[in-house]
Amino acid sequence: MALQLYNTLTRAKEVFVPVDASHVRIYCCGPTVYSYAHIGNGRTFTAFDLLARVMKHLYPTVTYARNITDVDDKIMDRAKALGQSIETVTETTTAQFHADMDALNLLRPDVEPRATGHIGAMITMIERLISSGHAYAAEGHVLFNVPSMPDYGRLSRRSQDEMIAGARVEVAPYKKSPADFILWKPSAADQPGWDSPWGRGRPGWHIECSAMTAAHLGPVFDVHGGGLDLIFPHHENEIAQSRCAHGTPVMANYWVHAGFLTMSGDKMSKSLGNIFTVAELLDEVPGEALRLALLQAHYRQPLDFSKEGLRQAKATLDRWYGVLRSAGTVPAGEVPADVLAALEDDLNTPLAFSLLHELANRFHKETDEAARQAVAAGFKAAANLMGLLTQDPEAWFRWTPKGTEGLDEAAIQAAIQARKDARAAKNFAEADRIRKDLLDQGVVLEDGPQGTTWKRA
Repeated sequence: MALQLYNTLTRAKEVFVPVDASHVRIYCCGPTVYSYAHIGNGRTFTAFDLLARVMKHLYPTVTYARNITDVDDKIMDRAKALGQSIETVTETTTAQFHADMDALNLLRPDVEPRATGHIGAMITMIERLISSGHAYAAEGHVLFNVPSMPDYGRLSRRSQDEMIAGARVEVAPYKKSPADFILWKPSAADQPGWDSPWGRGRPGWHIECSAMTAAHLGPVFDVHGGGLDLIFPHHENEIAQSRCAHGTPVMANYWVHAGFLTMSGDKMSKSLGNIFTVAELLDEVPGEALRLALLQAHYRQPLDFSKEGLRQAKATLDRWYGVLRSAGTVPAGEVPADVLAALEDDLNTPLAFSLLHELANRFHKETDEAARQAVAAGFKAAANLMGLLTQDPEAWFRWTPKGTEGLDEAAIQAAIQARKDARAAKNFAEADRIRKDLLDQGVVLEDGPQGTTWKRA
């Protein structure tokens, strides 16, 4: 079947028709690097990683862009609170973001533009908006003239009163309309700033993505998106700026948004103390288990996240890696048609995962070795397409949580050899004692045709 995506712009699931089938272009709004990514951020970026993987499987060339916002008032406030330079905050936070996303097995984007590297392009775009009557300068600021765009609000489908309330717009005497939003604002001497025709200042948040997408993907591209919370005002304002600057009917043809994440039924909030960063959860479980947990629900649906859900994801991957361990060295084959069809249906991960479970069951029930290998090859290909089962099974089973004290690999191998010797001498009581001793220390032994393997409990 053809790839279908739910388009927020039309509120319908549509067959994906690229602008250029030889080169698909995708953009996801990336992090503002003032604090570590939390699990809600992780869900959005994991969903777009899956979309990029499926696109790269289906099309010969795909450019996936995800930006870094490294100029923002939140960054300035964070730097001041920490007593650090803005550069230190942005570089440290960006490095941690990359480490977190790598651990979730996210592909690095093909293009990762930084806002500070595109200030000139932002100024040029703002000048174009002013010259066409869609923006105006006032008291060192430049604002987008919302009434100049008749169909402003098409993405969010809100009335102007709703949009003004939803954006918590600043009431300012220099605004022509309460809905007008900032494109450029003046900077104080102790704030980051760049010279411009309107004085030294810095860009508003929305203009940054408009300039970066135009620079790397063109004035009209295929897919744009992020979390649901970005629909308004951020994406609405991006559309306004880009369409008016370039004179195009759309900015992107498909708008894709990931749903919200709750924590054990509650909305994430600092007051409830239930905001977990990706980094701290990676101390407790492997990144691949976190990835699976984030993909369990369909990306557009709410995902209720819990530590129990993480444990279940880890147990599922233990079983799936067990298939690869039993199969031995098997290369990935063709992705099974039904799994690919599930992913082509607006990234239907719940269905895709149920099909993976069926393949795992089939592998264990199959008695013919050639058939088992064929099942394992398709199983591995399907999982790999979703960014799963990409490491060596032995490495997976030997992962330990941060701070865990226990036997090292040399001691475990010595115990396995001692148990082997005891069994050879028919001292089964001693062999059972060694197995139990290892289990008490969190090491599970598994006997098979190829000998004894082990994994952390």
